[in-house]
Parts: sequence; C-alpha cells; structure tokens
Amino acid sequence: KQGNRRNEALLRQAELWAATAALRTGLPYPAAELEQAWHTVLLLQFHDILPGSSIAWVHREAEQRHAAVSAALEAIIEASLAALAGSPVEGEGVPLVVNAGPFAREGVPALGAGPYEAAVLAGGHPAVTATEAADGATVLDNGIIRAVVDAQGHVTSLIAHADGREAIAPGAPANVLRLHRDLPNLWDAWDLDQHYQRTVTELLEVDERRVRATDREASVITVRRVGRSLIEQRLILRAGDTALEIENRIDWREREKILKLAVPLDVHAEQIAAETQFGHLYRPTHTNTSWDAARFEACQHRFVHLGEPGYGVAIANDSTYGYDVGRDTRPDGGTTTTVRFSLLRAPLFPDPESDQGEHLLRFRIAPGATIGDAVALGYDLATPLRSVRGAAPIAPIVTSSDPAVVIETVKFAEDGSGDLVVRLYESRGGRARTTLTLDGTAATIVSTDLLERELPGEPGGEGASIELAFRPFQLRTVRFREVSAR
Repeated sequence: KQGNRRNEALLRQAELWAATAALRTGLPYPAAELEQAWHTVLLLQFHDILPGSSIAWVHREAEQRHAAVSAALEAIIEASLAALAGSPVEGEGVPLVVNAGPFAREGVPALGAGPYEAAVLAGGHPAVTATEAADGATVLDNGIIRAVVDAQGHVTSLIAHADGREAIAPGAPANVLRLHRDLPNLWDAWDLDQHYQRTVTELLEVDERRVRATDREASVITVRRVGRSLIEQRLILRAGDTALEIENRIDWREREKILKLAVPLDVHAEQIAAETQFGHLYRPTHTNTSWDAARFEACQHRFVHLGEPGYGVAIANDSTYGYDVGRDTRPDGGTTTTVRFSLLRAPLFPDPESDQGEHLLRFRIAPGATIGDAVALGYDLATPLRSVRGAAPIAPIVTSSDPAVVIETVKFAEDGSGDLVVRLYESRGGRARTTLTLDGTAATIVSTDLLERELPGEPGGEGASIELAFRPFQLRTVRFREVSAR
C-alpha cells in the first residue's frame, strides 16, 4: 500500500516535470520509461497484491518492483528539474523550493518553484513553542493551532486560533492506539469480521517520552513496547502548519491482531466524507439500517472530513486506506464522532509474515477545516516540497483560476504527437468555473475524453487559455496542440 501510494504521487510529479522540461528546454520526454512505470504500478494493483492477501513471494516481489519504479521516477524528476532550473555557476546556485502540488504553499506557486528565502519570508510564521504543564502535558503552539499532548502521548486538546473551537471530544483523547484480536471465521488475510470489535486493548503504558523543540518545529515523542512490537509515535507541529502531524514508526511483531488509531472528535457529524478517485463520497456515521451496520469497515484514499454546519476537521494520511466511524451521545448531551484508522494486521494465511517488520505511517489532523482544506491537506502529505539549486525559479506551465478545480495531471499525449494534455476535476462537490491558462500559446485547444480523443461540441479554442464549467466532481481533459512555451 505504501509503495502504491508513493508511486502514484511520483508518477504525477514525473509527468509534470518531464512535460514542463520538454516544452521549455527541449529535454526529451521519457514516454517509454513513464509507460513502463505505469504498467508496473497498475499490475501491482491486482486485487490480491494491494490488499495484502497474496503469498509471501508476491509480497516480496511487489516491494522490490515498487522500489525499482520509485528509483526510475526519481531519476526522471531529478533530470527534469535540473534542466528547468538551469545550471548555476559553481557555488552560486539559488536554493529553490519545488512545489508539485496543485495548491500554492509557502509562497511557492502550484506546479512551480521559487527561491527558498522568498518562500520562508512569505510565510512570516511565528516560532513554534513547546511548554510543559504541571500535569506532565506538553502544549504545542505555532500561532495557528494549539495542541495539548498528555503524559501518555494522547491529544487532549486541538484548537485552531482562528475560531477557538475545541476539536477533541471531552474525556476522550485522540491518538489512542487500540489493539484488537483479529480472527476471521473463514478467510484470514481476506476478511475482517465485525466481531474483532468485541475485544480491545487500549495502549496506555508509556516506556519513554521526550520533547524536542526548535523555532521551526516541536515534537512530543512517545515509545511503547507492546508484546514483541515497538511503537514510536511523534506528534509534530511545524511553523506555519494548519495541522498536527502524527508519525507512527512501528516495528510490528504481533500475530492475528489488528492495530487501530482512534480520533474522537467533538463534532456532530451525520456523515463522513472519504476521498476516492477525483472526489469524495459520503457514508453515514450511524448504523440505523442493516446496510449501514454491514459497512463497519470502509475505505478512503488520502483524507476523511467530518463536519457539522460551520465547522469541520480533516484527517489526511500517507498510506492508510481502511477505517471505521461511529458516534455516541455523551452525558452532557453532546455528540462524539470517532474515526478509527486500520494501521496494521497480522494474518497467518496465506503469508505468515504479512505486515511483519518496520513501518512508517503518517497522519495530519487539521481543526476548523473545510472540504477544500481536506483536499489540499491530502495533496500536501502525498507531495512534499522538494529543494534544488538552480539559476532561476520555475513558473507553472499551466494554472487554474479556481482552487476548487484541481489540476491533477500534466503530461504529453499518449500518441507521441508532443501535444500537452491537462486533466482537471472539481474537488469539492459543487459547481465551478475556471480559466485554464497555459504559460505560452497553442495552435488549438480542444476538450477530449480520457483516451485523449477530441469531443465535438465541448469547449475549445486557441492561444493561451480556455474557460471551463464543471459539475460536481466532473473530470475534464484538455489537449493543447502545437504548444510554444515561454
């Protein structure tokens, strides 16, 4: 799963930078290498490989092939960025921050790169503080959000200063690890039966706790030994961040267990929004019908969002798919909505070593977040900022005027024509209108289907831009022919 998520993000970056470099510098577009990488990643999405229900031989080969794809894509990205940034005079290169995400970050435009110093100054963020409280808790604050981490490493408070609203449910701290017995009735690695919920051990004992802090980053590190496993959690708050990061470093040695991460929220949510491809879908947080009860475990991609009118919380992840959600009425009459993420399992068949070993699983929790914030948070975690040294900044090859319309793909056409193909989608579930602008000119601009064939009657034009209307979650593909880039 981790290799799959990593390579999905790297494929997007490799296509973006390779296409941009080909148009601006004449660097040959690595079509064959990209096609081979796509074939491998798609092969490894076969239904017994990605869920982890294959034999050990398949798991080992999948890890090796994902690693090889990652190395090939990193080489394409490095070569493309080097061509775009230019070759600086030795010792005089400008440090650049590279942002492949579809949203501007730290003063760096989406799909572009800017000077590091300018990016830091643009943020103007106050220093992060880590203050020890009398009860052994640690208060992390960066001027945007404030988190209280108790002596057990649990988050007892999470507040965005903009609204002052508490996100964590009273009496129910977040970031609680829960260990369940996992004994499916029939198919060990394939099934997760609901009766696993009957037995649960909350991991409360702490073997080691320490705090690290600088002006740019503060973290609370908690170490737990559970059976033969070792779990190190790092709760990290960085300058300028709108989310608290939870980094789980796990040496997993359990058998027939499932490990969950629980996040109870003081949110009266009737439904949860879970990201899927090119959008998100809603599932109820209750079990009022047999159908709802049967969906005791569901899937999401990069984020979930829980909200009530006027307030929401977004939780992004870097490689976790399974989750469950439920809600309870508290004695004070309030509602606690709890989302629990499935981190690791330990089936014995068909691979007795499944999930055994070291893992790094990351989450980010943003209080006071909208659906748009959740989309951006998912991209931020999947596409971290890079740094290179170059002679000049890199301007985006294309831009979208409406942040609700996300530029997902920038690539060359599959037919080898050299046309630039841009794929966009409406990400928030509403109507939108955007102007897609090319940094250059094109002889013609046409709308196509997913196979990059022109769609008669759809928007088109020539020059540098095209205006597009979107229905909720609509996906559009635009083809720029005979491009002359600036």
